[in-house]
Amino acid sequence: MLKSLLSLLADPAPRPLTAPDAELALAALLVRLARADEHYDEAEKIRIEQVLTRRGGLTHAQATELRREAEVVEAEAPDTVRFTRALKDKIAHEDRIGVIEALWEVALADDARDAEEDALIRLAANLLGVNDRDSALARQRVLAGRG
Repeated sequence: MLKSLLSLLADPAPRPLTAPDAELALAALLVRLARADEHYDEAEKIRIEQVLTRRGGLTHAQATELRREAEVVEAEAPDTVRFTRALKDKIAHEDRIGVIEALWEVALADDARDAEEDALIRLAANLLGVNDRDSALARQRVLAGRG
């Protein structure tokens, strides 16, 4: 799965993703976001695993393994545009807003907003066809859910 996703992301005109590849692409996008501020810590790893568990119905062990695979994909993948293009082609618009919520969850895991993370979320939202208003509402839902 790892090699197939990397080859798909390297292809300038990739074919649509399978569901497992889409989950790996999402996980890699979450890892890319967490690494955007040059500070990828345990809180962000835990938050990524929580998001993956909730979205994909995974066990904790499966989410941990998926996050580890995603770290490899993220390190080797060419660019954020291909992650988001791959996800946009696979998931419905309503689910894309859920992707933005997942990104906000990871970005806010360390209780700090970072300009690099904000920029990556804006880019991902734009590439996924999610407008600024819906992204802001997604961030507010994440903040409200944190208490």
